[in-house]
Amino acid sequence: MSIIDLQDGSLSVRVLTLGGVLLDYSWTIDNHRIALLRPAPDEADASSSACYPLVPFGNRIRNNRFTFAGRDYQLRPNTVADPHYLHGDGWQAEWSILSRSSNELQIGFRHQESATPYSYEARQTIALSSEGLTLHMSVENVGKDALPFGLGWHPYFPMTAQTTLFAPARRFWTETEGWLPGERTDIPADLDFSQSSPLPRRWVNNGFEGWSGEAQITWPERRASLKLTADAAVRHAFIFIPDTSFNPAFRHDYFCFEPMSHLANGHNLPDLGDLKILQPGETLAGSIRLQPQRYAD
Repeated sequence: MSIIDLQDGSLSVRVLTLGGVLLDYSWTIDNHRIALLRPAPDEADASSSACYPLVPFGNRIRNNRFTFAGRDYQLRPNTVADPHYLHGDGWQAEWSILSRSSNELQIGFRHQESATPYSYEARQTIALSSEGLTLHMSVENVGKDALPFGLGWHPYFPMTAQTTLFAPARRFWTETEGWLPGERTDIPADLDFSQSSPLPRRWVNNGFEGWSGEAQITWPERRASLKLTADAAVRHAFIFIPDTSFNPAFRHDYFCFEPMSHLANGHNLPDLGDLKILQPGETLAGSIRLQPQRYAD
């Protein structure tokens, strides 16, 4: 397990190889340090980090099972608290350092079939420039059978009293028992972020289908905002805002906006929810960029 610090001008990132997670992404401007992701201590696990990877897919699969190409597949839970196999393997794996410089890091890990039928090789590139942070991830199917793959990120953003979010999407997925997606429907008024809007102070755990690939998080009190853009492979998102029944320590001080290449439980949707079928040796890749900006009234 290693911690790597990256720097480019006023921007800094801290990376932990265990889980392939970010511990910090900060912007120093006018001698003031602004946290662009929720800062985490060096000993943090993925769920208390600033951001972690979702690979070979994100979220959950109903009943931990799916059928693909005439075969039934079963998954085993990978946490104590959740009966589902959750968020893939990357967030629990030790990633190896493949290359590094002062402002860029490439890490990877290889996963063999165990709790899931998936065998794959994943890579992340974490790169700073004067414009911001780019996160790039790829996953290659190194197994013997074709399977549906996905990827994404699970960032935790600071939430202040005045925080707003802009993130246009086409459709909304309700939540049902077991923290699973229910059905596709219209976007509720208090979760319509087609214009910059405040975040609700209530439980939110929902997928957004057909996200535009653009988002803006604004912290007026900090005179700062963060522009998030994704490439064409990443066109869905998930918003998570916990409550005190889920986490007694929660103080409405963070929220999650999770860019994903696919819908939650896509394995059990007729069109696979934009999961990509990878033949052995094929690769899926995607990137997001997080660019800080000064906020002006």
